[in-house]
Amino acid sequence: MQLADKHEGTTTKAFAGLRVLDFSTTIAGPHCTRMLADMGAEVIKIETDGGETMRTRPPLRNGCSTAFGQLNVGKKSVVLDLKSEDGKEAVRRLAATSDILVENFRPGVMRRLRLDYDSLRQVNPRLIYCSISGYGQTGPSAELPAYAPVIHAASGYDMAHLAYQPGRNRPDYCGIYHADVVTGTYGFGAIASALYQRSVTGAGQHIDVSMLETMLSLTLTELQSSQFAVPPPPRPMFGPTETASGYVMITIASEKTFQALMGVIGRPDWVSDPRFATYAARRENWAALMDGVEIWSRQLSTDACLRVLGAAGVPASAYRSVSEALADPQLAHRQALSEVRDEGGSFQVLNLPFRMSGADTAPARTVSVLGEHTDALRQEIGLAAGGAIPPGKTAATS
Repeated sequence: MQLADKHEGTTTKAFAGLRVLDFSTTIAGPHCTRMLADMGAEVIKIETDGGETMRTRPPLRNGCSTAFGQLNVGKKSVVLDLKSEDGKEAVRRLAATSDILVENFRPGVMRRLRLDYDSLRQVNPRLIYCSISGYGQTGPSAELPAYAPVIHAASGYDMAHLAYQPGRNRPDYCGIYHADVVTGTYGFGAIASALYQRSVTGAGQHIDVSMLETMLSLTLTELQSSQFAVPPPPRPMFGPTETASGYVMITIASEKTFQALMGVIGRPDWVSDPRFATYAARRENWAALMDGVEIWSRQLSTDACLRVLGAAGVPASAYRSVSEALADPQLAHRQALSEVRDEGGSFQVLNLPFRMSGADTAPARTVSVLGEHTDALRQEIGLAAGGAIPPGKTAATS
């Protein structure tokens, strides 16, 4: 029985009953809070009257962004003016009823608004307050503006990647924002850890997540080799292997894999060839090895190559577009996509990439309209709809 079958019909949500205030914008913070929402937390997204930036990002249908929907499905939307006393009062009251707060403003912004951790823990000592920023909350770079492409460059990631591109001397353009997605995931993990700690201590805490350090965590080998004067030995350069109809990615990660591949390409003698017999020797002669593999692969179509490699247990894949990947029957088997709706119609979003036998991790079905929940939540915390604080009501007296 598959794990997906085991939890079929399960409606339990692991974070059900938790309330999250989400001040984040763009990708990193919203990705983190989307994960919290999928796990069952009530996520209240705080927006300005103009709406969060991603609401205008393509693809757009009838003015509605599916990119925004992917990151924010299942969240409530509340419009507040954080520069007004009314807006700040609303935040303080919401914070008093919340378990988690996530923000990714530039460090110092929430402090100037008097909505920082030290201020809000006065109204709720159990609050877990997660700040996501480019360089961290303190230090000489803390207040520098930062977006994912800047952090990719600043972390050394782009130059480390360039070192694996033979004949290239100009870093790649940035089109996929690894820093945002991975940082949001680290934030999610830190929040889950803080929730466990709170269950023991009863106290909340401030979480400080750095995009710079997040990207450094992706340069495992490079981080180590950069500390030593001895040049690191060459390493396998996994890349496209040409076929008669395209390219495949072949990965040789063990002696068993290497020997199987040599059998597939008709060169069993290379198993004992001094150039390739050991891992260290293969590192030194990697280009020659892969040239030999390509002599074989160019005689077959991509599909034929994959059939032979798969039968021999050699890890390999065609180079696919995202559309082609989404059509993979494996994703259908795992129910990896869910249909959701906004005012522009229906579209699909990616589910969390893990399944739990005792909890439902599927996303909600709708994306909130800007400000949809403002009045209801204001009334819940004792504030009048429309922005006015009722006479005699303050954070101290409510």
